[in-house]
Amino acid sequence: MKLSDKIALVTGAGQGMGRAIVRHFVEQGATVYAADINAQALEQTCEGLGNSARPLICNVAEEASVQAAMARIESEAGRLDILVNNAGIGSVDAFLETPLENWQRVINVNLTGVFLCAREAGRLMSARQSGAIVNLSSTAAVTGEGPCHYVAAKAGVMGLTRTLARDLAPHGIRVNTLVPGPTDTPMMQGIPDEWMQAMVKAIPLGRLCRPEEIAQVAAFLASDEASFVTGQNVAVNGGMAFI
Repeated sequence: MKLSDKIALVTGAGQGMGRAIVRHFVEQGATVYAADINAQALEQTCEGLGNSARPLICNVAEEASVQAAMARIESEAGRLDILVNNAGIGSVDAFLETPLENWQRVINVNLTGVFLCAREAGRLMSARQSGAIVNLSSTAAVTGEGPCHYVAAKAGVMGLTRTLARDLAPHGIRVNTLVPGPTDTPMMQGIPDEWMQAMVKAIPLGRLCRPEEIAQVAAFLASDEASFVTGQNVAVNGGMAFI
């Protein structure tokens, strides 16, 4: 198993890609702290996984909440080997009608949340001079197709990853960006049908990605099999865009 005896934290674990990542990581031998703001959703994610999946209430956009989550992991597990920054939200807004409140909310979760979790995880990982961070971005960051706040945040994740890869390499920590294309998750339910049809048409493989396909690549990037991979954008988008 790729992740035997690893301690992992997966944010946005209550549904979609996050849930798939948690379950696949457990299958690969990891003990996973599944973080989300929705306690009921976390129960569903962790159901049947025993002590290998541990629900953790955390708001990634709040510094104190992230620090409390890391303190619990350090207290219980003594270390953190893997962080998957998956938590993200969307809002369907046309640019000229985008309220500042919506802009700030999406940026706070999708970009600031990545910064906060990576910073606190990096501090914990650096004590052992070892670790892997996987940040989730989006193909929309490259194509520009999507709401302005979402695209800006996901593009920011790519830039942040490159900086973190350089800053954390001396501490033995690898940082990569996993860049999904349109994926069959609950977040897609709010997208208008005409947008959905246009997205699928733009994918050479002719379908949406499955969350399990994202989880498998996340497991590789988090594993020792990717020991010389850092600072990279790894696209899983059915050929939709070349990154």
